[in-house]
Amino acid sequence: MAISMRLSRGGSKKRPYYRIVIADARSPRDGKFIEKVGTYNPLLAKDDEKRVVLDTERAKHWLSVGAQPTDRVLRFLDAAGVKERAARNNPNKGKPGEKATERAEERATKAAEAAAAAEAPAETAEA
Repeated sequence: MAISMRLSRGGSKKRPYYRIVIADARSPRDGKFIEKVGTYNPLLAKDDEKRVVLDTERAKHWLSVGAQPTDRVLRFLDAAGVKERAARNNPNKGKPGEKATERAEERATKAAEAAAAAEAPAETAEA
């Protein structure tokens, strides 16, 4: 059985509240879980100590048994000092997409043509 450590959503519409749970990977997001190991309230301030409440001992136990944390839960575990999270680097994130680069190239060629057209009548007027 594949065990995952993930968030289970609760709360009402536009007011999310999450439980950090240990669940079978095949069970639904908000469905049956094995154990609740913490909570996450995204509506609280980032520096509030009650924003993420985590039972570190139980989290360590489940990690040792083989539970796979999701990316968000891994961030919480890293902040708590339970498990190290490798820094990610995406060098392509800041690059524009294909269509944007095509538009930029078109603008550059039109600007070059306009500059060349502006210089050509100026040269004939000087002669």
